[in-house]
Amino acid sequence: MGMFCFSTSGGESCQGAYPRLGGEAWGHSVTALVDALPENVRPIHLRDKALELDQAYIPSRYPNVHPVGFPGDLYTKTVAERLIGYAKEIVEYCENRLQKARGREH
Repeated sequence: MGMFCFSTSGGESCQGAYPRLGGEAWGHSVTALVDALPENVRPIHLRDKALELDQAYIPSRYPNVHPVGFPGDLYTKTVAERLIGYAKEIVEYCENRLQKARGREH
């Protein structure tokens, strides 16, 4: 469940930032959301991290996708910590972009 939450938090942050950044949010793919941001605010440096979060989305959400075991047995602490870090970076990027957008409105 944790991996699903990390992936979802990155996607939710992008979706929340879209209206203020001039984009339109659709779907659950963090990578697609990053790619669809307007070019002047698109975080290319976070794309590979978004891809890795996407790769964890389905297997962690649907435990029967694995041939054996369950997600809690298949993700190591190292992987979990790395994905937590990626999700945090994406959330922080979106928060920073939103703060900048709000500053321009005042």
